[in-house]
Amino acid sequence: MLTRGLCILKGLSFHAHIQLRRGMAKSKFEYVRDFEVQDTCLQNCWVVVRVDGRNFHRFSDQHNFTKPNDARALLLMNHCAKSVMEEIKDICLAYGQSDEYSFVFHRKSNWYKRRASKFMTHVVSQFASSYVFYWNEFFPEQPILYPPGFDGRVVLYPSEQNLKDYLSWRQADCHINNLYNTVFWALVQKSGLTPAQAQDRLKGTLSGDKNEILFSEFNINYNNEPVMYRKGSVILWNKVNEISKKVIKLPHEAEEKEVEVCRVRNQPVVLHCDIINDAFWEEHQNVLSAES
Repeated sequence: MLTRGLCILKGLSFHAHIQLRRGMAKSKFEYVRDFEVQDTCLQNCWVVVRVDGRNFHRFSDQHNFTKPNDARALLLMNHCAKSVMEEIKDICLAYGQSDEYSFVFHRKSNWYKRRASKFMTHVVSQFASSYVFYWNEFFPEQPILYPPGFDGRVVLYPSEQNLKDYLSWRQADCHINNLYNTVFWALVQKSGLTPAQAQDRLKGTLSGDKNEILFSEFNINYNNEPVMYRKGSVILWNKVNEISKKVIKLPHEAEEKEVEVCRVRNQPVVLHCDIINDAFWEEHQNVLSAES
């Protein structure tokens, strides 16, 4: 390959040389690139990538997850989501529950020229590889038996209210599913019902009915269950002071000296809170702002 200096000696600009090489590298097969679909996401819309575990009922059974909630599995999901955000800084917020996670790209993001396929494949691959990579940290006594699968989808939301309603929908889904599962597994584990019998018992019941079963039969106040189980996990960027030690040599001093150095760094922080009510958005007004 010609260096910039050799290009000048041969009377070619470096840019012209690169263009020449590109022209020489073309082949008769390059026409197949015309079959690629342009999948650019619409400008000025919030891009949400949702990652879902594939066939995770089977995966959780074969890996002995605690029912109705396994804290280790949820913490692993949170850790994977943080890994995705640290890798892709254009994500401004993430929300997760059970075996799913939603990642919100800012509406002004031009990451990979807003190609939907890039959004989805990068997020899903980073999340899935992190799940396997960090598995032993959260399940040290349970070997992973086979690779877990995750699928992904890309959805665009044109307004801030649409985005908030989407996140509210996912948190409402978390509450509905977790309340059902909490009662279901209490009936199975503590009352000795079969899964089919527990399902029949809960058929047609409302939230109030389920709460009453928990309290009257098992002395469980659902509102006292861990917030992570009831409301899921929200991950935001937060400025934190990072203190490290550095060895320096001060002027006019013969010996080196160890000093503490403080710097402000953005890092993803996990919260367990209500995101349906306006209080969350009033407290974290900068999350969706263009400057965040």
